[in-house]
This record gives sequence, structure tokens and C-alpha cells, in this order.
Amino acid sequence: MSKRVAIGAGVAVVLLLVLAAGVYSVDWSEQNSSDAPHEIPTFPTDDEDSIWADEDQTELREDSLAYSIFEKYGMILLPLAILMFGAMVGGVCISREEVEGE
Repeated sequence: MSKRVAIGAGVAVVLLLVLAAGVYSVDWSEQNSSDAPHEIPTFPTDDEDSIWADEDQTELREDSLAYSIFEKYGMILLPLAILMFGAMVGGVCISREEVEGE
């Protein structure tokens, strides 16, 4: 087994462990609390379109998309972003090897 394959396998195992830890740390009971659909308001009823919970803009509202993505699912988002970046760099490296081989 070459050194590149061993390093790649090691990085893949580390990313898999981080992703598994992220999935394990998310509280899925909020998402699976009901089997029946429930209505989500399309427009805010308080005429407030801001994602901030206070005037100082230091705390996000818990019903905002930014809060859900970065506060609740941040541990899943980070390894996926790293994995996608690695796939992009790997694709560029493979395409360069094919061009140089011709």
C-alpha cells in the first residue's frame, strides 16, 4: 500500500469519526416529535423579519434558519464542508494527472 493511499484512508477515517460524532450529538427528538404534519407560518406574524433575537444583534432567534444550520447542525456541517472541499481538490488533481499523461 502506497503512502498516499494510507494518508487518504487515515483522513477518511478521521472525517467519518467526526461526522459520526456530529450526528450523535444532534438532538433529533425535535425533528421527530410528531408523525403528523403541522403548519409552519409562511410569513412572520410579528412583522419581524430579522434573524436577531435582541437589538444588540448578539443572539440569533431560535426559529431562524441561521440558528438551525449553524447552532443545531454545525457539527454535521463542518465535516461535510471539509469533505466536499477535499473532493473538489481531488477532482482537480485527477484532471491534471490525466492531462499530463497524454
